[in-house]
Amino acid sequence: MSTSTQSDIVRDFERVSADIVRKAAEFQPAIIADVAGRRGALHGRITALRPRMKLAGPALTVDVRPGDNLMIHAAMALAKPGDVIVVDGKGDRTCALMGAIMMNQCKVLGLAGVVLDAAVRDSEELRELGFPVFSVGTNPNGPTKFVPGRINHPISAGGISIAPGDLIVADADGVVVIEREKAAAMLPLAAKKLADETVRIEQIQRREALRPAWLDGALRAAGVIKDGEKF
Repeated sequence: MSTSTQSDIVRDFERVSADIVRKAAEFQPAIIADVAGRRGALHGRITALRPRMKLAGPALTVDVRPGDNLMIHAAMALAKPGDVIVVDGKGDRTCALMGAIMMNQCKVLGLAGVVLDAAVRDSEELRELGFPVFSVGTNPNGPTKFVPGRINHPISAGGISIAPGDLIVADADGVVVIEREKAAAMLPLAAKKLADETVRIEQIQRREALRPAWLDGALRAAGVIKDGEKF
């Protein structure tokens, strides 16, 4: 039987800064995903346990075998306030990897939230707890605690590569990850995108510019209308 080695657990890593996290939390993940080139959104199977849940913080990554949560407990012991525990649970829904006891512990530890490419249980209690939890669903079965895994190595969750310290932002629409090195550059782009969308919505509400200015050009590029023709 193989055992986890010290190299499987990375205790220290560079996190996206608290200032960037604070600023990024002002934007919807949809805005951030758009300015990041419409990339970084985890698969829609990973959703908020309650629609109003939101989170933002640096990723603390965990790689587990389906159905085993040993390394999640170890990750919680290493986590710092503000961290987002992100678990590659291989999308497994045959049992829950976390429940009320662990989520209460995460909340008391001051973590920003948990993102699980796996299932949870005790869902009613978790909704009342108010701690941000994003998962692929629920299952009453409990996990085992026998199988070694890895902590703070690059993982794939929801079809997206995530490195320790990357920026995680999530709300009712889903979860977005931005590489730590790129996160600061996304903030001014997100601010402009938000401002532009706010103006556009105000125009629509005033019944101004009810058709997008780019529509004719896009239809021509798609071959729907001819050059010089208007839609």
